Amino acid sequence: MTSRVLITLAEGIDDLQSVTLIDVLRRAGIEVVAASIEGRRMLTCARGTRLTADGMLVDVLAQSFDLIVLPGGAVGSQHLAAHQPLQQLLKDQASAGRLFAAIGESPAVALQAFGVLRQRRMTCLPGASHQLSGCTFVDQPVVVDGNCITAQGSGAALAFALTLVEQLGGKALRGRVAGELMM
Repeated sequence: MTSRVLITLAEGIDDLQSVTLIDVLRRAGIEVVAASIEGRRMLTCARGTRLTADGMLVDVLAQSFDLIVLPGGAVGSQHLAAHQPLQQLLKDQASAGRLFAAIGESPAVALQAFGVLRQRRMTCLPGASHQLSGCTFVDQPVVVDGNCITAQGSGAALAFALTLVEQLGGKALRGRVAGELMM
């Protein structure tokens, strides 16, 4: 059975993080649904890259995903944090014990706002760590704590994406995809 992953997209999300996540997960044969929280599918990332989402988040809220991922970006993470349907979806995902993940500013901005980081070890863009409370910031590129996976920023995007592949499909799948990427 193929794993299903929801990647949430918003205006101002980080270009590199978003594209890297979508690309690496799809290379692994994982079904990726890139869904916009905005009122349109075409979005502009933080550095001007235009992305077209597969669909709208409101259209997939009733669906189940093995993993929900939030890219970062200063503006994009704020949009994600303010989106109430996404907040409820992610809280349900976490309480059901299913995987959820965020990179860059999104762990400190969105996951913190959603209340899913309590008592967890996690990481985020170090400059955003001052916004954290109730969890333990770990200064490492990628941190896995149970069903929560977090990463620091764009420099960690590839390692983060490969960690997500491993969480969903095991070490052998991670190794195969990393090999194809010549890592």
